[in-house]
Amino acid sequence: MHPYHHALSSARKFGGEPSDYQHIHDWFDASKEFICDFRHRALRHHAQGIFEAERVFGVTITTSDGRQVPTRLVGEQHVREDCGRIPSLADWLRTIKGEPWMHKNVREDGVSNANHDLTSDQPIADRLRRDRGYSGRE
Repeated sequence: MHPYHHALSSARKFGGEPSDYQHIHDWFDASKEFICDFRHRALRHHAQGIFEAERVFGVTITTSDGRQVPTRLVGEQHVREDCGRIPSLADWLRTIKGEPWMHKNVREDGVSNANHDLTSDQPIADRLRRDRGYSGRE
């Protein structure tokens, strides 16, 4: 959906004019500048992106008719319209297929991660805890 159509939808839903919301929807879709397909959404179309929009634009915006509208509600509307739900950042990251150039690093103990299994469905946080030897009880 084009950012302008998101802005029209916001005006219908929350009041005011599309121009009151355009800057927020432009921000969500700014990544189309360098990847012009659905993958651009992985950068901001998730729960963390919605909270980031709130940090960028403030907790609320004031519409031309004087209403205070929570920025997060506008962000949630945008993401739901494009994705059908509000995914987490982990939902997007889990879909990245690991390539050898992505993990040719060495851990602090000098062991290479080059053969690390990136194909498991184990949640990222659990994998990080395991890799760092952190049990969560410390």
